[in-house]
Amino acid sequence: MEKKIFSTDLGIYLGSGKDEELFKWFLACLLFGKPIQREVARKAYFEFVREGLTSPERILDVGWDRLVEVLDRAHYVRFDYSTATKLIDVCKELKERYGTIGNLLKGAKDRSDLDRTLQEFKGIGPVTTRIFLRDIPAKWKRA
Repeated sequence: MEKKIFSTDLGIYLGSGKDEELFKWFLACLLFGKPIQREVARKAYFEFVREGLTSPERILDVGWDRLVEVLDRAHYVRFDYSTATKLIDVCKELKERYGTIGNLLKGAKDRSDLDRTLQEFKGIGPVTTRIFLRDIPAKWKRA
C-alpha cells in the first residue's frame, strides 16, 4: 500500500489559511486524484510551482497548450490532455461560482456539504475530494 500524500510533503502550509496555500493543495489533489503513479503526480505538482501556476488565474492565463507542456515535462503523459482540460474547467468554475477556494470552504455548512460541493465540479470525484478533505486544517473542519 502506497503512503498517503499530505500537504506538508509538498511544502504547502495550510495552517496559514491563505488562499494561495489552499489552492496549491487543491491543485495537488487534482493531480494526485488521477490513477497515476504518486511520484509522477508529485513531479507534476512541482512543475506547476516552478512555472508559477499556483492560482486559478495563472492556470487560466497560460491556457491548455502550456498546461499540457508542463504535465508532459513531469511525464504525466497518459492523462495530460484530460488533466489540462479539467484544470481549466475547474478553475473557471471556481472563479465564477466562488471567486477563491477560501470562499468555497467558508461557504460550506459542514464537512458533508463541502464534500458534495467539491464533487459538483466536473471531473472531481470521491478520490480527489477524500485527498483534499483529509488534510484541511482544524480551523476548516467546521466545513
